[in-house]
Amino acid sequence: MTQTVPTPANAVQQRYRDAEPTEPADWNPVLQVVHEHRSVRRYLPDPVSEATLRLLISAAQSAPTSSNLQVWSVVAVRDAKRRARLADLAGNQDHIRQAPVLLVWTADFARLRQLAEDNDAPLEGADYLESSYVGFIDAALAAQNAVVAAESLGLGTVYIGALRNKPEEVAAELGLPDSVFAVFGLVVGHPDPSEGARVKPRLPQAAVLHHETYDLEAQRDHVTAYETRIAEFYAEQDLAHSWRERVLARLASAASLNGRDRLRESLLGRGFGLR
Repeated sequence: MTQTVPTPANAVQQRYRDAEPTEPADWNPVLQVVHEHRSVRRYLPDPVSEATLRLLISAAQSAPTSSNLQVWSVVAVRDAKRRARLADLAGNQDHIRQAPVLLVWTADFARLRQLAEDNDAPLEGADYLESSYVGFIDAALAAQNAVVAAESLGLGTVYIGALRNKPEEVAAELGLPDSVFAVFGLVVGHPDPSEGARVKPRLPQAAVLHHETYDLEAQRDHVTAYETRIAEFYAEQDLAHSWRERVLARLASAASLNGRDRLRESLLGRGFGLR
């Protein structure tokens, strides 16, 4: 099945669903890949080779890292039974079972704690929220580099935040030591062309881009306009969704976080500092 490559103007237009496509001032293959990103939730059984996996990790390690601390690691899960168990822990998402590999990205301070112990050196700074924050950010930056690399090779991806629903069970399944926390998963595989996933429109730039100072009041009209555009997208996907209702329901209560309301407790239990 041959997929039509959108023109630069159409690639930008489909991200926002603007009425008229506008030719961007600059364009290149990287921008093409980034603008065509979509979450893929149906996969073919074809494997992802070890050589390709290593290339994705090389791309991930090319991402920025605060102070070159490199406080992240990733666990590649290929075993079908283990992926099935992780799918059960992550809200029963079947694409975790379908795809050939699940990458679990972690904030990892075990490596530096081992280094400090081996050198009889203090590591008090790791006990502060700032350091834990850096671990989460580093993992996210690395993973997104891997996403762009994977999609440039024609692979599909989807993030799995639901691994944080039951972090203790996920840690046990993956054998994570103290000071290592599973931040999220990333499914990688060959997209099933029958799925028909499309580019999901985002908020207008005017709702997220502020010049010099932040302006909350100016966002209202842009959010309202976005709701119309995203409703059209949902209808095309045969989904009876309202963006406003979905985002408000997602954050309505502690229960709506599906176990992630315990994140602070889980982090402390895994040896992460929050001082």
